[in-house]
Amino acid sequence: MDDLNSGKTALFGVTRRKMLGLGLAAFGVLALGQALPVFQSVAKAQAASGAAQKIADHFSSIRTMSGDFIQFGPRGEQTGGKFYIERPGKIRFNYEAPSAYRVISDGKSVAIDNRKLNTMDLYPLSKTPLKLLLDERIDLTGNRVKSVKEEPDLITIQLADKSVFGNSRITMMFDTKSYELRQWTITDAQGKDTTVLIDNVKQGVQLDASLFKIDYRRNFDVNQKNKNR
Repeated sequence: MDDLNSGKTALFGVTRRKMLGLGLAAFGVLALGQALPVFQSVAKAQAASGAAQKIADHFSSIRTMSGDFIQFGPRGEQTGGKFYIERPGKIRFNYEAPSAYRVISDGKSVAIDNRKLNTMDLYPLSKTPLKLLLDERIDLTGNRVKSVKEEPDLITIQLADKSVFGNSRITMMFDTKSYELRQWTITDAQGKDTTVLIDNVKQGVQLDASLFKIDYRRNFDVNQKNKNR
């Protein structure tokens, strides 16, 4: 249960007391002992290459996605399941058994729902780096771009906004040929990383609106009940 709680906190960058960041090193480097890539300077990153901007524009043009995910937590713990994305702002993670978690963003809020423990936490999407992944478009021209690493097979783009997310940041890795998103890593304010790898991705799929519906009434009832215990 501790690993599941750690995974929940790391993936969505939150605790009950304050907002953290998401994160995990590329391809689970914390778990696998690999080295992080060496990034370009901030100045060079802000003047991102044409290839990086082209990838960002392509990803921004994809309105819906679905597929499988594997999440590696800060201590190497691993969970997985199905994910759904609808830009802008909407995402859903259905964790596979024995996890009882469902995580939903409806474009405004992020809900972390644990039916087994009967808890449901709600946070503003605007305060988590996940927003940078789900924005209308990925803009590489501003101060949010902290680093860009170009390799033959991958382009790694790191984004942050200290005024909004503090020391939290998100790192995204794209295939240089297909322009497809391969994974994202969110590093929280304490420097702890959580990585989400995605596979079997389908783009441009029709998604039911109910996937991204947050039951705000349940959130109120559950928290009132837990508060009165």
